[in-house]
Amino acid sequence: MTRTVIDTARAPRPIGPYSQAAVSQGLFFSAGFAPHHPETGVKADSVGDQTRQVLRNLSAVLAEAGATLDDCVKVTVHLQNLKSDFAEYNEAYAEFFTAPFPVRTTVGSDLLDILVEIDVVAVIPARAGALG
Repeated sequence: MTRTVIDTARAPRPIGPYSQAAVSQGLFFSAGFAPHHPETGVKADSVGDQTRQVLRNLSAVLAEAGATLDDCVKVTVHLQNLKSDFAEYNEAYAEFFTAPFPVRTTVGSDLLDILVEIDVVAVIPARAGALG
């Protein structure tokens, strides 16, 4: 099995021994992304703005692999405050995806000083070449 690691400075750097993303057999797998701005490290206060930054971060890594959020087939979302933040997060999330929507799992999680973390699985378009 071939695996190609995807790395870009346009998204936050990993804080541990893992990659931003990897491509294997035409599939893109991301790490869970936090809402920090890649240049400043700053994170917004609201779950809506944090969701938007996470999806911008994921978009940057997907672009490095020749894909977009439209190529996502699976999204996993962790929310610190599932009950109170779901509506605001869901509204921000909807700004970034178009029909047909990827499948999605949203769960409540005990996150470290952030309100949302998201990871995705995407299919790399044929136009992107032979990554992984």
